[in-house]
Amino acid sequence: MPHLRFTTAGESHGPALVALVEGCPAGLPLLAEHVNHELARRQQGYGRGRRMVIETDRVEFLAGVRAGETLGSPIAMLVRNKDWANWEAIMDPAPRPEDDQEDGRKRQLTRVRPGHADLTGLLKFDRDDARDILERASARETTARVAAGAVAKQLLAALGVRVGSHLVHLGGVDAARPAQLPDDLNAAADASPLRCLDGIAEQEMIARIDAAKKEGNTLGGICEVVVTGLPVGLGAHVSWDRKLDGRLAAAICSIPAVKGVEMGIGFDAARRTGAEVHDEIEPAPGNPRTGNVRRRSNNAGGLEGGMTTGEPLVLRVAMKPIATLMRPLQTVDVKTGETASAAAERSDVTAVPAMGVIAEAMTALVLADAMLEKFGGDSLAELQRNHAGYLARVAERLG
Repeated sequence: MPHLRFTTAGESHGPALVALVEGCPAGLPLLAEHVNHELARRQQGYGRGRRMVIETDRVEFLAGVRAGETLGSPIAMLVRNKDWANWEAIMDPAPRPEDDQEDGRKRQLTRVRPGHADLTGLLKFDRDDARDILERASARETTARVAAGAVAKQLLAALGVRVGSHLVHLGGVDAARPAQLPDDLNAAADASPLRCLDGIAEQEMIARIDAAKKEGNTLGGICEVVVTGLPVGLGAHVSWDRKLDGRLAAAICSIPAVKGVEMGIGFDAARRTGAEVHDEIEPAPGNPRTGNVRRRSNNAGGLEGGMTTGEPLVLRVAMKPIATLMRPLQTVDVKTGETASAAAERSDVTAVPAMGVIAEAMTALVLADAMLEKFGGDSLAELQRNHAGYLARVAERLG
Protein backbone atom coordinates (compact mmCIF):
# COMPACT_ATOMS: atom_id res chain seq x y z
CA MET A 1 0.00 0.00 0.00
CA PRO A 2 1.44 3.41 -0.89
CA HIS A 3 2.63 5.60 1.98
CA LEU A 4 1.54 8.70 0.10
CA ARG A 5 -1.30 8.26 -2.30
CA PHE A 6 -3.59 10.55 -4.22
CA THR A 7 -6.66 10.44 -6.38
CA THR A 8 -8.47 12.99 -8.50
CA ALA A 9 -12.04 13.54 -9.63
CA GLY A 10 -13.78 15.86 -12.04
CA GLU A 11 -14.51 16.46 -15.70
CA SER A 12 -13.01 19.03 -18.04
CA HIS A 13 -16.20 21.13 -18.20
CA GLY A 14 -17.72 20.05 -14.91
CA PRO A 15 -18.12 22.34 -11.87
CA ALA A 16 -14.65 21.64 -10.45
CA LEU A 17 -11.69 19.33 -10.12
CA VAL A 18 -10.85 17.61 -6.84
CA ALA A 19 -7.56 16.21 -5.51
CA LEU A 20 -7.33 14.03 -2.40
CA VAL A 21 -3.89 13.37 -0.88
CA GLU A 22 -3.49 10.80 1.90
CA GLY A 23 -0.43 10.01 3.98
CA CYS A 24 1.15 13.46 4.26
CA PRO A 25 2.63 13.83 7.76
CA ALA A 26 1.40 16.49 10.16
CA GLY A 27 3.21 19.79 10.54
CA LEU A 28 4.15 20.44 6.90
CA PRO A 29 3.77 24.16 6.08
CA LEU A 30 1.20 24.38 3.29
CA LEU A 31 -0.48 27.50 1.97
CA ALA A 32 -2.81 28.04 -0.98
CA GLU A 33 -0.06 30.07 -2.64
CA HIS A 34 2.22 27.00 -2.73
CA VAL A 35 -0.39 25.17 -4.80
CA ASN A 36 -1.50 28.18 -6.85
CA HIS A 37 2.09 28.81 -7.96
CA GLU A 38 2.26 25.32 -9.49
CA LEU A 39 -1.21 25.63 -11.04
CA ALA A 40 -0.16 28.87 -12.74
CA ARG A 41 3.01 27.24 -14.09
CA ARG A 42 0.88 24.47 -15.64
CA GLN A 43 -1.13 27.06 -17.60
CA GLN A 44 1.83 28.79 -19.25
CA GLY A 45 3.55 28.11 -22.53
CA TYR A 46 3.44 29.46 -26.08
CA GLY A 47 0.95 27.54 -28.21
CA ARG A 48 -1.75 27.10 -25.58
CA GLY A 49 -5.42 27.55 -26.48
CA ARG A 50 -8.23 29.82 -25.25
CA ARG A 51 -8.98 27.62 -22.23
CA MET A 52 -5.90 29.05 -20.53
CA VAL A 53 -7.44 32.52 -20.87
CA ILE A 54 -10.79 31.42 -19.45
CA GLU A 55 -9.44 29.49 -16.46
CA THR A 56 -7.28 31.06 -13.76
CA ASP A 57 -6.83 28.10 -11.46
CA ARG A 58 -6.97 28.67 -7.70
CA VAL A 59 -7.11 26.02 -4.99
CA GLU A 60 -9.52 25.81 -2.06
CA PHE A 61 -8.56 23.57 0.85
CA LEU A 62 -11.55 21.56 2.02
CA ALA A 63 -9.80 19.36 4.59
CA GLY A 64 -6.45 18.37 6.05
CA VAL A 65 -4.93 21.85 6.55
CA ARG A 66 -5.30 24.24 9.48
CA ALA A 67 -3.44 27.43 10.30
CA GLY A 68 -1.07 26.89 7.38
CA GLU A 69 0.02 23.37 8.35
CA THR A 70 -1.06 19.86 7.43
CA LEU A 71 -2.88 17.85 10.09
CA GLY A 72 -1.83 14.34 9.09
CA SER A 73 -5.34 13.65 7.84
CA PRO A 74 -6.38 13.46 4.14
CA ILE A 75 -5.89 16.74 2.29
CA ALA A 76 -8.85 17.62 0.06
CA MET A 77 -8.41 20.35 -2.56
CA LEU A 78 -10.91 21.92 -4.95
CA VAL A 79 -10.16 23.84 -8.16
CA ARG A 80 -13.27 25.36 -9.71
CA ASN A 81 -13.83 25.48 -13.47
CA LYS A 82 -14.80 29.05 -14.38
CA ASP A 83 -16.20 27.81 -17.70
CA TRP A 84 -18.84 25.74 -15.87
CA ALA A 85 -21.46 28.47 -16.32
CA ASN A 86 -21.31 27.95 -20.11
CA TRP A 87 -21.49 24.15 -19.82
CA GLU A 88 -24.00 23.56 -17.03
CA ALA A 89 -26.83 22.56 -19.39
CA ILE A 90 -24.48 20.20 -21.22
CA MET A 91 -22.79 18.64 -18.19
CA ASP A 92 -25.66 18.81 -15.66
CA PRO A 93 -25.51 15.66 -13.47
CA ALA A 94 -29.32 15.61 -13.19
CA PRO A 95 -31.61 14.33 -15.98
CA ARG A 96 -32.92 16.99 -18.35
CA PRO A 97 -35.95 16.97 -20.72
CA GLU A 98 -33.74 17.01 -23.83
CA ASP A 99 -32.09 13.73 -22.75
CA ASP A 100 -35.12 11.81 -24.08
CA GLN A 101 -35.26 13.67 -27.37
CA GLU A 102 -33.74 12.23 -30.54
CA ASP A 103 -30.92 14.76 -30.68
CA GLY A 104 -30.26 14.60 -26.94
CA ARG A 105 -28.14 17.20 -25.21
CA LYS A 106 -26.13 19.80 -27.11
CA ARG A 107 -22.44 19.30 -27.92
CA GLN A 108 -22.65 15.54 -28.38
CA LEU A 109 -19.47 14.10 -29.84
CA THR A 110 -19.96 11.16 -32.17
CA ARG A 111 -17.23 11.91 -34.75
CA VAL A 112 -14.51 10.34 -32.63
CA ARG A 113 -10.95 11.70 -32.84
CA PRO A 114 -8.03 9.49 -33.91
CA GLY A 115 -5.42 9.37 -31.16
CA HIS A 116 -7.87 10.21 -28.36
CA ALA A 117 -9.72 8.02 -25.84
CA ASP A 118 -13.04 8.81 -27.59
CA LEU A 119 -13.71 5.62 -29.54
CA THR A 120 -12.04 3.07 -27.28
CA GLY A 121 -13.70 4.51 -24.18
CA LEU A 122 -17.10 4.75 -25.87
CA LEU A 123 -16.96 1.07 -26.81
CA LYS A 124 -15.54 -0.09 -23.47
CA PHE A 125 -18.12 1.75 -21.35
CA ASP A 126 -21.01 1.23 -23.80
CA ARG A 127 -21.86 4.91 -24.29
CA ASP A 128 -23.50 6.66 -27.24
CA ASP A 129 -21.87 10.07 -26.74
CA ALA A 130 -18.06 10.23 -26.58
CA ARG A 131 -18.39 13.31 -24.36
CA ASP A 132 -18.96 10.85 -21.52
CA ILE A 133 -15.37 9.72 -22.17
CA LEU A 134 -13.49 12.79 -23.32
CA GLU A 135 -14.52 14.99 -20.41
CA ARG A 136 -12.52 12.80 -18.03
CA ALA A 137 -9.82 11.79 -20.52
CA SER A 138 -9.09 15.48 -21.12
CA ALA A 139 -5.73 16.81 -19.94
CA ARG A 140 -7.72 19.28 -17.82
CA GLU A 141 -7.66 16.48 -15.20
CA THR A 142 -3.94 17.10 -14.73
CA THR A 143 -4.83 20.34 -12.90
CA ALA A 144 -5.74 18.18 -9.91
CA ARG A 145 -2.52 16.15 -10.31
CA VAL A 146 -0.47 19.33 -10.19
CA ALA A 147 -2.30 20.38 -7.01
CA ALA A 148 -1.45 17.02 -5.43
CA GLY A 149 2.11 17.30 -6.71
CA ALA A 150 2.47 20.71 -5.06
CA VAL A 151 1.90 19.04 -1.69
CA ALA A 152 4.53 16.41 -2.54
CA LYS A 153 6.98 19.14 -3.59
CA GLN A 154 6.53 20.90 -0.26
CA LEU A 155 7.29 17.66 1.56
CA LEU A 156 10.38 17.01 -0.55
CA ALA A 157 11.60 20.59 -0.10
CA ALA A 158 11.46 20.10 3.67
CA LEU A 159 13.99 17.29 3.13
CA GLY A 160 16.28 19.31 0.87
CA VAL A 161 14.97 17.98 -2.45
CA ARG A 162 14.20 20.20 -5.46
CA VAL A 163 12.23 19.14 -8.56
CA GLY A 164 12.51 21.06 -11.84
CA SER A 165 12.09 20.68 -15.59
CA HIS A 166 12.84 22.30 -18.93
CA LEU A 167 11.93 21.69 -22.57
CA VAL A 168 14.59 20.01 -24.72
CA HIS A 169 12.73 19.32 -27.99
CA LEU A 170 9.63 20.57 -29.77
CA GLY A 171 8.29 19.99 -33.27
CA GLY A 172 11.52 18.59 -34.69
CA VAL A 173 13.82 21.19 -33.09
CA ASP A 174 16.38 20.16 -30.43
CA ALA A 175 17.45 22.58 -27.72
CA ALA A 176 21.08 22.65 -26.64
CA ARG A 177 21.38 21.48 -23.03
CA PRO A 178 23.77 23.69 -21.04
CA ALA A 179 26.77 21.91 -19.53
CA GLN A 180 25.73 23.31 -16.15
CA LEU A 181 22.01 23.64 -15.42
CA PRO A 182 20.89 26.74 -13.49
CA ASP A 183 20.79 26.28 -9.73
CA ASP A 184 17.11 27.25 -9.77
CA LEU A 185 16.07 25.39 -12.89
CA ASN A 186 12.40 26.33 -12.78
CA ALA A 187 13.07 30.04 -12.29
CA ALA A 188 15.20 30.02 -15.45
CA ALA A 189 12.82 27.83 -17.47
CA ASP A 190 9.64 29.63 -16.41
CA ALA A 191 11.05 32.92 -17.67
CA SER A 192 10.91 31.52 -21.21
CA PRO A 193 7.74 31.30 -23.37
CA LEU A 194 8.38 27.58 -23.93
CA ARG A 195 10.27 26.82 -20.71
CA CYS A 196 13.37 26.29 -22.86
CA LEU A 197 16.96 27.21 -21.90
CA ASP A 198 18.15 27.62 -25.50
CA GLY A 199 16.90 30.95 -26.81
CA ILE A 200 17.99 30.37 -30.41
CA ALA A 201 16.27 26.99 -30.68
CA GLU A 202 13.21 28.43 -28.96
CA GLN A 203 12.69 31.00 -31.72
CA GLU A 204 12.64 28.21 -34.32
CA MET A 205 10.21 26.25 -32.16
CA ILE A 206 7.90 29.27 -31.94
CA ALA A 207 8.01 29.66 -35.73
CA ARG A 208 7.01 25.99 -36.10
CA ILE A 209 4.15 26.43 -33.63
CA ASP A 210 2.87 29.39 -35.65
CA ALA A 211 3.10 27.38 -38.87
CA ALA A 212 1.30 24.41 -37.31
CA LYS A 213 -1.47 26.67 -36.04
CA LYS A 214 -2.04 28.06 -39.55
CA GLU A 215 -2.22 24.49 -40.85
CA GLY A 216 -4.68 23.41 -38.14
CA ASN A 217 -2.04 20.96 -36.90
CA THR A 218 -0.40 20.11 -33.55
CA LEU A 219 3.13 19.43 -32.29
CA GLY A 220 4.72 17.18 -29.67
CA GLY A 221 8.03 17.33 -27.87
CA ILE A 222 10.25 16.28 -24.97
CA CYS A 223 10.85 17.73 -21.51
CA GLU A 224 13.60 16.85 -19.06
CA VAL A 225 12.85 16.53 -15.35
CA VAL A 226 15.79 16.98 -12.96
CA VAL A 227 15.64 16.23 -9.21
CA THR A 228 18.48 17.24 -6.87
CA GLY A 229 19.04 16.54 -3.17
CA LEU A 230 17.81 12.93 -3.12
CA PRO A 231 19.57 10.55 -0.73
CA VAL A 232 21.04 7.24 -1.85
CA GLY A 233 18.75 4.25 -1.34
CA LEU A 234 15.17 5.25 -2.18
CA GLY A 235 13.30 2.35 -3.78
CA ALA A 236 14.52 -1.24 -3.59
CA HIS A 237 15.93 -4.02 -5.76
CA VAL A 238 14.04 -6.83 -3.99
CA SER A 239 10.72 -6.91 -5.89
CA TRP A 240 9.51 -5.62 -9.24
CA ASP A 241 6.95 -3.25 -7.76
CA ARG A 242 9.42 -1.62 -5.37
CA LYS A 243 11.94 -0.62 -8.04
CA LEU A 244 11.84 3.15 -8.22
CA ASP A 245 12.51 3.39 -11.96
CA GLY A 246 9.45 1.23 -12.62
CA ARG A 247 7.29 3.32 -10.32
CA LEU A 248 8.45 6.54 -11.97
CA ALA A 249 7.85 5.15 -15.46
CA ALA A 250 4.29 4.13 -14.56
CA ALA A 251 3.50 7.55 -13.11
CA ILE A 252 5.01 9.49 -16.00
CA CYS A 253 3.37 7.35 -18.69
CA SER A 254 -0.03 7.92 -17.07
CA ILE A 255 0.09 11.57 -18.18
CA PRO A 256 -2.23 12.15 -21.17
CA ALA A 257 -0.38 12.05 -24.53
CA VAL A 258 2.91 10.88 -22.97
CA LYS A 259 4.29 7.97 -25.01
CA GLY A 260 7.78 7.45 -23.59
CA VAL A 261 10.16 8.06 -20.70
CA GLU A 262 13.94 7.70 -20.46
CA MET A 263 16.12 7.56 -17.33
CA GLY A 264 19.57 9.07 -17.78
CA ILE A 265 20.77 8.50 -21.33
CA GLY A 266 17.91 6.04 -21.85
CA PHE A 267 17.77 4.37 -25.25
CA ASP A 268 21.20 5.72 -26.14
CA ALA A 269 22.68 3.30 -23.57
CA ALA A 270 21.67 0.42 -25.86
CA ARG A 271 23.89 1.85 -28.60
CA ARG A 272 27.08 2.11 -26.50
CA THR A 273 29.49 -0.30 -24.85
CA GLY A 274 29.46 -0.98 -21.13
CA ALA A 275 32.66 1.01 -20.67
CA GLU A 276 30.93 4.01 -22.25
CA VAL A 277 27.69 3.65 -20.29
CA HIS A 278 28.40 2.82 -16.66
CA ASP A 279 29.30 5.64 -14.29
CA GLU A 280 32.68 5.22 -12.59
CA ILE A 281 32.74 5.82 -8.82
CA GLU A 282 35.30 7.74 -6.81
CA PRO A 283 35.60 8.98 -3.19
CA ALA A 284 33.88 12.26 -2.35
CA PRO A 285 34.20 12.93 1.40
CA GLY A 286 31.62 15.24 2.88
CA ASN A 287 28.76 14.13 0.63
CA PRO A 288 26.55 11.90 2.79
CA ARG A 289 23.62 11.90 0.35
CA THR A 290 25.68 9.71 -1.99
CA GLY A 291 27.55 7.78 0.71
CA ASN A 292 30.69 9.95 0.47
CA VAL A 293 31.29 8.94 -3.14
CA ARG A 294 30.38 10.43 -6.50
CA ARG A 295 29.88 9.23 -10.08
CA ARG A 296 32.25 10.73 -12.63
CA SER A 297 29.28 10.83 -15.01
CA ASN A 298 25.54 10.41 -14.57
CA ASN A 299 24.52 8.28 -17.54
CA ALA A 300 22.30 6.25 -15.20
CA GLY A 301 20.30 9.38 -14.37
CA GLY A 302 20.59 8.85 -10.63
CA LEU A 303 19.14 5.32 -10.60
CA GLU A 304 20.90 1.96 -10.24
CA GLY A 305 19.22 -1.35 -9.45
CA GLY A 306 15.84 0.31 -8.92
CA MET A 307 17.27 2.68 -6.28
CA THR A 308 18.49 6.27 -6.14
CA THR A 309 22.26 6.80 -6.11
CA GLY A 310 22.18 10.30 -4.63
CA GLU A 311 23.22 11.81 -7.95
CA PRO A 312 20.66 14.05 -9.72
CA LEU A 313 17.66 12.10 -10.97
CA VAL A 314 17.22 12.82 -14.70
CA LEU A 315 14.13 11.80 -16.70
CA ARG A 316 13.17 12.70 -20.27
CA VAL A 317 9.49 12.60 -21.13
CA ALA A 318 8.10 12.39 -24.68
CA MET A 319 4.68 13.80 -25.50
CA LYS A 320 2.92 13.07 -28.79
CA PRO A 321 1.06 15.84 -30.67
CA ILE A 322 -2.38 16.63 -29.24
CA ALA A 323 -5.16 14.57 -30.83
CA THR A 324 -7.55 17.45 -31.56
CA LEU A 325 -6.68 19.01 -34.93
CA MET A 326 -8.39 22.11 -36.27
CA ARG A 327 -8.01 20.51 -39.72
CA PRO A 328 -9.54 17.19 -38.66
CA LEU A 329 -8.43 13.72 -39.70
CA GLN A 330 -10.78 11.14 -41.16
CA THR A 331 -12.82 9.02 -38.77
CA VAL A 332 -16.19 7.32 -38.36
CA ASP A 333 -19.35 8.88 -36.97
CA VAL A 334 -20.47 6.31 -34.39
CA LYS A 335 -24.06 7.53 -34.67
CA THR A 336 -24.37 6.80 -38.39
CA GLY A 337 -21.48 4.41 -39.04
CA GLU A 338 -20.41 6.62 -41.94
CA THR A 339 -17.02 8.12 -42.74
CA ALA A 340 -16.67 11.65 -41.38
CA SER A 341 -14.19 14.32 -40.35
CA ALA A 342 -13.25 14.09 -36.67
CA ALA A 343 -14.73 16.56 -34.23
CA ALA A 344 -12.66 19.65 -33.39
CA GLU A 345 -12.88 20.46 -29.69
CA ARG A 346 -11.16 23.59 -28.41
CA SER A 347 -7.48 22.72 -28.12
CA ASP A 348 -3.85 23.80 -27.91
CA VAL A 349 -1.33 23.65 -30.75
CA THR A 350 1.13 22.23 -28.22
CA ALA A 351 1.17 21.68 -24.46
CA VAL A 352 4.71 20.33 -24.06
CA PRO A 353 5.85 23.13 -21.70
CA ALA A 354 2.88 22.39 -19.43
CA MET A 355 3.58 18.67 -19.66
CA GLY A 356 6.96 19.32 -18.03
CA VAL A 357 5.20 20.84 -15.01
CA ILE A 358 2.83 17.86 -14.85
CA ALA A 359 5.78 15.46 -15.09
CA GLU A 360 7.38 17.31 -12.18
CA ALA A 361 4.21 16.74 -10.15
CA MET A 362 4.03 13.02 -10.91
CA THR A 363 7.75 12.61 -10.19
CA ALA A 364 7.36 14.45 -6.88
CA LEU A 365 4.44 12.26 -5.84
CA VAL A 366 6.42 9.06 -6.47
CA LEU A 367 9.49 10.39 -4.68
CA ALA A 368 7.53 11.67 -1.68
CA ASP A 369 5.97 8.22 -1.36
CA ALA A 370 9.44 6.64 -1.53
CA MET A 371 10.71 9.05 1.15
CA LEU A 372 7.88 8.08 3.50
CA GLU A 373 8.45 4.42 2.68
CA LYS A 374 12.11 4.73 3.65
CA PHE A 375 11.92 7.09 6.63
CA GLY A 376 8.35 6.98 7.96
CA GLY A 377 7.02 9.43 10.50
CA ASP A 378 3.57 10.77 11.46
CA SER A 379 4.92 14.32 11.76
CA LEU A 380 7.32 16.30 9.63
CA ALA A 381 9.73 16.62 12.58
CA GLU A 382 9.83 12.83 13.02
CA LEU A 383 10.39 12.32 9.29
CA GLN A 384 13.24 14.84 9.30
CA ARG A 385 14.89 13.18 12.30
CA ASN A 386 14.73 9.77 10.64
CA HIS A 387 16.12 11.21 7.41
CA ALA A 388 18.98 12.95 9.23
CA GLY A 389 19.80 9.79 11.19
CA TYR A 390 20.01 7.73 8.02
CA LEU A 391 22.32 10.24 6.34
CA ALA A 392 24.53 10.26 9.42
CA ARG A 393 24.83 6.48 9.29
CA VAL A 394 25.56 6.46 5.56
CA ALA A 395 28.24 9.11 6.11
CA GLU A 396 30.01 6.78 8.55
CA ARG A 397 30.32 3.98 6.03
CA LEU A 398 32.93 5.51 3.73
CA GLY A 399 33.75 8.65 5.68
